[in-house]
Amino acid sequence: MSNQLIEAQRYEIYLGLKRKWSRSRIAEEIGVSKSTVSREIRRNSKPEGEYIWKYAQRQCDSRKHGFKGHHRKPEDLWWRIERMIEEEEWSPAQIAGVLRKEGIHIAKQTIYNHVHADTTGKLALHMPHGLKYKKRGKILCPTKATNIPNRTSIHERPKEADGTRFGDWEMDTIIDSCGHAIVTLTERSTNFILMEKLPQGRKALPTARAVIRLLFPYRQTIHTITTDNGCEFAAHQEITKQLSLKGRPPVKVYFTDAYSAWQKGAIENANKLIRKYIPKKANFQDFSDWKIKEIQKKLNRRPREKLNFDSPKYRFFINVL
Repeated sequence: MSNQLIEAQRYEIYLGLKRKWSRSRIAEEIGVSKSTVSREIRRNSKPEGEYIWKYAQRQCDSRKHGFKGHHRKPEDLWWRIERMIEEEEWSPAQIAGVLRKEGIHIAKQTIYNHVHADTTGKLALHMPHGLKYKKRGKILCPTKATNIPNRTSIHERPKEADGTRFGDWEMDTIIDSCGHAIVTLTERSTNFILMEKLPQGRKALPTARAVIRLLFPYRQTIHTITTDNGCEFAAHQEITKQLSLKGRPPVKVYFTDAYSAWQKGAIENANKLIRKYIPKKANFQDFSDWKIKEIQKKLNRRPREKLNFDSPKYRFFINVL
């Protein structure tokens, strides 16, 4: 802070807030600027938003003491951050967001700097996408698919299915070099992931049945499903038939344009996260159904920035229940 407050001033801020004084009046009373008061309340309030002077003083002291040099963080904090990276494989943004909700302020770039400074390279191995990112241009190629009967284009999907409404899903499959497949689904607003091995490979009817089995418990909340033009989704009408309920609009499957993975970006991102645990060169036969479910659970408890660092599991079941 530009003007360092003492505990007595923090107590006056606490009393002023209890009296429902304005920030300007509180600042005038303790002899500082209004911005100093606003910054103090923002930085040192409890996670639920309440300002308590003793808690605020402890927060200030924790940032002041025990640091080695200017702007250095305590070693026990770095130990905790490294555990989050190596064991949970959370990103710096996710770690910073979760710590912020606990009242610990650290910038995500500071964590990135710590990872880059690790000469062993162990931390980088656990970072999302291995710190390697590629940006590709968006090329629109309208599809003339003939392998999918009664295909409905994504361009006919209702505007409400923009990723903010709960109940809009995306699905895809990932395959290995032996032809084994895993079907993956994600709910777009919460990023909640479901996945299951396909023992019969990318056959249309078995794939449809797996999708129905995974989504059946949540069919009362489902609006749309978006996927690509893979042959494994040719039995999409069976999905619509089994998941649609009387009195509600049918659960329709919409298909993206060719070479337009960005039109189903949620599931593409989910697949990238899954590939962290199931590499492209892996044989899916080496992964038991239990292991697949453990990966699903781990991804669903990762905090997400778009969810204010809540987990997909938490947000998903709030909406379902």
